[in-house]
Amino acid sequence: MIKDLLGLGVEPSELTALQMSLRGLIVFVAALVIVRVGHKRFMSRMTAFDAVLGLILASTLARAVNGSAAFVPTLVVGFVLVLLHRLISAIAFYCKPFAKLVKGSSDILVEDGNANPIRMRAHKVSEDDLLEEARLNGKVKELTGVALATLERNGEISIVPKD
Repeated sequence: MIKDLLGLGVEPSELTALQMSLRGLIVFVAALVIVRVGHKRFMSRMTAFDAVLGLILASTLARAVNGSAAFVPTLVVGFVLVLLHRLISAIAFYCKPFAKLVKGSSDILVEDGNANPIRMRAHKVSEDDLLEEARLNGKVKELTGVALATLERNGEISIVPKD
């Protein structure tokens, strides 16, 4: 009965709207559980490490909905990917060189109001980009009012204004 209801073993082109809808509902619930199994950080401010998991997870689970891959094994792969993410995160937590390899590192762009043009050029961050971030996030109008501006691992620029 469930096999027929979900269209298991049926060619993707033969799936009905009801079967795909039910698959979508099940994958939606499974995706919520999978993301809860993952860390809270996974879907918040993502590093490249987190973004890659999100892309692969979405692509994999979509295959379960559209029938281009076996339904249950595809859901299992989703859980395996998130568990692998957790394992790599745990290793990165305890091993700083591994963390830098997997998650990258931050870089200081402005220190005590002085921009570092070499680091800015390396990251393709213009002075206008820094000023925009300073105005939006640091409530500072000029770089001289910035104590520290850091390009974070997730690609955002954090601004610490001078007192």
